[in-house]
Amino acid sequence: MANRSDDLPDAGRRGALKCMAWAGTGVVWGLAGGLPMGLGLEAANAATRTAGTKPFTFVQVSDSHIGFAKPANPDARATFREAVAKIRALPDSPAFIVHTGDVSQLSKDQEFDDADQILKEAGLPVFHVPGEHDVLDDGAGKAFLARYGALPDGRRAQGAGWYSFDHSGVHFVALINVLNLKAGGLGSLGHEQLAWLRADLAGRSASTPIVVLAHIPLWSVYPDWGWGTDDAGEALKLLSRFGSVTVLNGHIHQVLQKVEGRVAFHTARSTAFPQPAPGQGPSPGPMKVPAEQLRGVLGVRQVDFVRAGQPLAVIETPLA
Repeated sequence: MANRSDDLPDAGRRGALKCMAWAGTGVVWGLAGGLPMGLGLEAANAATRTAGTKPFTFVQVSDSHIGFAKPANPDARATFREAVAKIRALPDSPAFIVHTGDVSQLSKDQEFDDADQILKEAGLPVFHVPGEHDVLDDGAGKAFLARYGALPDGRRAQGAGWYSFDHSGVHFVALINVLNLKAGGLGSLGHEQLAWLRADLAGRSASTPIVVLAHIPLWSVYPDWGWGTDDAGEALKLLSRFGSVTVLNGHIHQVLQKVEGRVAFHTARSTAFPQPAPGQGPSPGPMKVPAEQLRGVLGVRQVDFVRAGQPLAVIETPLA
């Protein structure tokens, strides 16, 4: 496991990049209005109990790829159900779940139905953003939006599916960057969504903690594999005045972190299968590991908001 930014191909990146693990998990997030820190599940739960205050916790899952059944994971439904069981077993119930895309493998109704039934076992509200596998049916995400465009709070997503919501003083922004992919598969936000983001953030205090949800990373993890978003710089410029911004995404099926200025970027593991580390192979895609190791590279992420001005408690939990 690498810990240095120069171990990865794009050595010219600004800021600190930490490779915490090279493959798949769901993620539990604890918000504290600052930059995140990684903790083991037991340590993080102990820390929040000791602190005596935990305004809220939410969970991130990503890249469940329901319908995938190849050697890298013969049964993605089973491992997704195990991830949801991890969430259900948390000692303190999270406020909600965010799924950062690739719910399905092939955008089929049965795949979405199965994913929904499994997520219902957690008994929590769920906020979704699509992955590129979720918009294969028409390339525009209409079926995904019809299914998930109704938000848990009763509102509907706007435009092609972007939306925002507030929880306990934290402002969440869900962005769509899997439509109109650029050369090499790079994500794109587009002018309409960027205009909406500008309006959404206008008038908000710079002290408001911001959490951004997306599927494809908003920083250039490895553009040769499409692991980045071509116009992310415009969104980050709009976010630059805020004192605490955390960006959560999926897509690359591994945990990488980068802190640049006041923005902390976190990629999430998959609950289905791992992918190679950036540039460590001829191409991205499902990577087979020995069966006894698979659940060690899949899992969930928890985030705890402790109190304003303190770091987010970011807790990675493998299925194994």
